[in-house]
Amino acid sequence: MSLAILCRHGLDKARWVVVCLLAISAAPGFAETDHLVQPQTLIVDQSLPKAQLSAQVLAARRYDTFWNTGDEAHARAALDPNFIDKTLPPGRAQGVAGPIAASKAFRGAVPDIQCSVEQMIVAGDRVVAHLHFTGHFTGQFKGMQGHGQTVDFIATDIYRVVNGRIVENWHLEDNLTFLQQIGAVTK
Repeated sequence: MSLAILCRHGLDKARWVVVCLLAISAAPGFAETDHLVQPQTLIVDQSLPKAQLSAQVLAARRYDTFWNTGDEAHARAALDPNFIDKTLPPGRAQGVAGPIAASKAFRGAVPDIQCSVEQMIVAGDRVVAHLHFTGHFTGQFKGMQGHGQTVDFIATDIYRVVNGRIVENWHLEDNLTFLQQIGAVTK
């Protein structure tokens, strides 16, 4: 319905805005994604087909929301069943099980961990996410008991997305800063 038609039916502009917002939030797909983390800055290759761009951003937002919440459903929705971690840390399982186990272990050390997306860059079949993690070390990490130390570090992930799922990931976390903040290594 156009604004003119809504106004003829007795809706002023303020009510029309509410009607539009309700219609948008009820639109297919919108309610499904409004709970996902939003990048603070989104830079996209405008030559990408809109459907591909949307699918890549959705996969990245799902995976980044997994790191923010620890909800495995987001990881499983984002990652291809044949997902490969191209920078697999020693001792971590390959495939979808790897990041899920890593998240559980990290949340055991920093239960209130939050992950925000400072910026996201989409080009070709890649999405680069600049992540910012914050929280407090109140749990346990490799035999160390936390005492509420502040945790604040960054990570960068490069996702290769095919058919709306992340098939490969290259990642680099600022582990040195994390280890210094919790007192595992000296500055």
